Amino acid sequence: MPNEADTCRTLVVPKLQSAGWDSLPHAISEQAIITDGRIVPVGAGYRRKAPKRADYILRHRRDFPIAVVEAKADYLSASVGVGQAKEYAQMLALPFAYSTNGHEIVEFDFLTGLQTTLTEFPTPDALWARLVASRQSLAPITEQLLTPMHVSGGKTPRYYQEIAINRSVEAILSGTPRILVTMATGTGKTFVAFQICWKLWAAKWNRKGEPNRRPKTLYLADRNILVDDPKDKDFLPFGSATGGDPRFKIDGGKVNHAREIYFAIYQALAGDASRPALYTEYPPDFFDLIIVDECHRGSARDNSSWRDILDHFTGAIKLGMTATPRSDDNVDTYDYFGDPIYSYTLAQGIDDGFLAPYCLHRIITTYDAAGWRPSKDELDRYGREIPDDLYGTPDFERLVALRARTEAIAKHITDFLKRTDRMAKTIVFCVDQEHALAMRDALNNLNADVVRKYPDYVCRVTAEEEDVGKGHLSRFQDPEKEAPVILTTSKLLTTGVDAPTCKNVILARVVNSMSEFKQIIGRGTRVREELGKLWFSILDYAGSAHRRFADPEFDGIPARQTQLEIDDEGNTTKETEEIVDPPPPTYPPSDPPGPSSVINDPPGEIRRKFYVDGGTCDVMGEIVSVLDPDGKLLRTQKITDYTAEKVRTLYTSPDNLLARWSDLESRNEVLADVQSRGIDFDTLRGVLKAPDSDPLDLLLHIAFQSPLQTKRQRADKLRKAHREFLESFKPKAREILNDILDKYAEGGPGQFTLPDVLELPPINRHGKLPEIVQIFGGADELRAAVDELQHRLYAA
Repeated sequence: MPNEADTCRTLVVPKLQSAGWDSLPHAISEQAIITDGRIVPVGAGYRRKAPKRADYILRHRRDFPIAVVEAKADYLSASVGVGQAKEYAQMLALPFAYSTNGHEIVEFDFLTGLQTTLTEFPTPDALWARLVASRQSLAPITEQLLTPMHVSGGKTPRYYQEIAINRSVEAILSGTPRILVTMATGTGKTFVAFQICWKLWAAKWNRKGEPNRRPKTLYLADRNILVDDPKDKDFLPFGSATGGDPRFKIDGGKVNHAREIYFAIYQALAGDASRPALYTEYPPDFFDLIIVDECHRGSARDNSSWRDILDHFTGAIKLGMTATPRSDDNVDTYDYFGDPIYSYTLAQGIDDGFLAPYCLHRIITTYDAAGWRPSKDELDRYGREIPDDLYGTPDFERLVALRARTEAIAKHITDFLKRTDRMAKTIVFCVDQEHALAMRDALNNLNADVVRKYPDYVCRVTAEEEDVGKGHLSRFQDPEKEAPVILTTSKLLTTGVDAPTCKNVILARVVNSMSEFKQIIGRGTRVREELGKLWFSILDYAGSAHRRFADPEFDGIPARQTQLEIDDEGNTTKETEEIVDPPPPTYPPSDPPGPSSVINDPPGEIRRKFYVDGGTCDVMGEIVSVLDPDGKLLRTQKITDYTAEKVRTLYTSPDNLLARWSDLESRNEVLADVQSRGIDFDTLRGVLKAPDSDPLDLLLHIAFQSPLQTKRQRADKLRKAHREFLESFKPKAREILNDILDKYAEGGPGQFTLPDVLELPPINRHGKLPEIVQIFGGADELRAAVDELQHRLYAA
């Protein structure tokens, strides 16, 4: 019976060719992979869900897709695939969706809402004309809009980047004065900005419409790293452009009017008491386009001193780019730029498999659980009496610095790395620079065995380190450099830092801002599959993550969540299934003015917090949360409860599960189904303290209360209950089957794989593969004997 592939090859392609789609270069993308497939953490490993794949994507130009085609077998109705075609078209922001069985074609037109049955596909020009007719603004800008993107080294835009680029260019060409694009951290905002600049530059667009003049663009941010990296990396292709390098960084008072792509930070453009504002050296109509990276960080606020820079350049279109959707703490950004013309969220990135999912660990110390109160007349390190009060998490390292708490957290972090990976890149976010210093010192001493080999194993990166800190950060970002492994920081690394191999993000401070929280989480969301970075862990010692995940504004809930309580030594003392967090507290912003890491000054100096060196602090518990493969948050429930629920959903009875398990092919499907839901057998063995149990017995025990047994016990039951089966074979064949059972008792059901197991000791003592086959009377007889052995093993 013909299938979809036959329909595509013999019926659909000829119809596309007859409509003229093959006359355009790159017009037909066949079996186009749209996403990478969601990553599902399984124990210490992972599985990927199947990627989304369109049968055909039709393009008016190489970089401008216009329609999607879903093909079904010719014996099905042409309308069967309409739903899927519409889903893909909406995902790809395409105006036309088609479903076909090769004979009839069903068209859904998103421009009119009409569904029509056709016998032939529309031509490329016909579809383009319909799109232009519905959006009159496209007509005068067609050629500029369709200018090719820059393609180098095989790096092509992902589907959402293509949408963001084309929508931004269309809005700019149409003269929209303010534009906003919201894309989650790690999804390539800088790459999108580069492609926008490239298309406009190559098309010789400018705001005044002057012939043959390329646009003057300003790339603006608030940190040097946010402009230096784009200038030297993403925008590097401009360096080899015809006519010389158009890039220039405005810095140190330097003014240049002869370039085309400018980079600057607000601080370099703004004036201060010692010099006039540098931006006034450029006329208000000098720039055609200003791209504001991380635009949520202040320039859009009415009372911001940086707002004057944007207001000065009245002749420029302003394009804001941010990773954070609208929330209470960035409403000024959205009031200034307006609603985004395109948004791609953290949740979408994780679901598509472009961003790494994460496991959330909530760790509670005794001080955080019950609060800390000084004893009567207790003095701090400098002999000052500590005001009597009950201090809680928001107060730690702001009002009181508790060395015991810092050391307990450092011990727990160290133990976590020892259990997982001592060399996993880790960022610890602390309350302020002083706290980051204390945390660095504690972690250094707890990891002295590694520090002997790698002196920079733990480093602090804050504003105080200046160039030294930049060097640490640069090496941390480099996948080829083993150290530094752990960075402690306060605010400096919350945004704009691309750390592709960061596997642990640690919160040792409360984060009240949703924008900042998303930026911090973004330090770990980048996927580097070739380096084994596919998911990451968040260790939350302040409750920030739990509160933020419960916030309706948050769009990327975790993949795994646990809670532990730890003692003074950082050891787990209690595990709980659920915790209710209090509402987010309010307190002064991080890093208030004043001394930070200079803590050994004379005791008489006024200080902003009290320093307590004594006392004991324990870690009391830990909660771990994950997302299941459907994107739903797992409750803080035991892994056994979750496994039982999922297994009973898949298999209604023990007999149903046993029947599927007895056959090797269907057993592999069962394993794939179970593991795709994040269930890891090694984890189950550890929880049940059953290291020698068959995966089947683990599932039967958890889901249907069957008694646990070891693989050896299951093999011995077969020998007793099915002796006549084994004795039906000749002695040598019986020995081989018994050897296979022994291999199973040691290694599990994977030992039934033929011919691999026959080449392993002790079975290979019976001869080479042809000789063993001959002992059973042929290959079919050998396979039948092993299949029946498996069947009886699981029936025993």
